[in-house]
Amino acid sequence: MSNRKYFGTDGIRGRVGNAPITPDFVLKLGWAAGKVLARHGSRKIIIGKDTRISGYMLESALEAGLAAAGLSASFAGPMRTPAVAELAR
Repeated sequence: MSNRKYFGTDGIRGRVGNAPITPDFVLKLGWAAGKVLARHGSRKIIIGKDTRISGYMLESALEAGLAAAGLSASFAGPMRTPAVAELAR
């Protein structure tokens, strides 16, 4: 297992298409997060995004990883982070 740090104070940063912001990485991230969340009883996830066109590709990869881990994802579409947090309540 790699000892790389992907998460900073603002989440994962980088250019889309360059590691780590690739569909393959996001799919694996979704699967790993899904496994952890499922262990804690979560089965439903809300995915929000910003307005960048790459969000559609990344949300699909994330949803595929979550589904592979046995979770169900709902797409909230483009919205601000506080709105996604409110939906998750």
